Amino acid sequence: MEPDSVPPLLWLGLAIAGFVAAYLVGWPAWEAYRSREERDENAERYLAWRGRADRTPRPSAREGMTGEERRRIYAGAVLAVAAALALVTFFATS
Repeated sequence: MEPDSVPPLLWLGLAIAGFVAAYLVGWPAWEAYRSREERDENAERYLAWRGRADRTPRPSAREGMTGEERRRIYAGAVLAVAAALALVTFFATS
């Protein structure tokens, strides 16, 4: 299907739908990752405040993202790029 054969408003609709889908797919994974990191940091602060923190220097105990979170964020990024391309196509055809 040629981009010229698709009405410009359809491209705009695809762009909006793509951005919404990217948000719905990627944002919950990002929030889960950030909240876990914050909980871990708060636990370390609490133990330090109580004087029970481990005093030996060691590398960060942060786990990073889980595989599922990483996949969802990548999928959200791909959807956002596709939506941006649809938006560019909308502007180019209108």
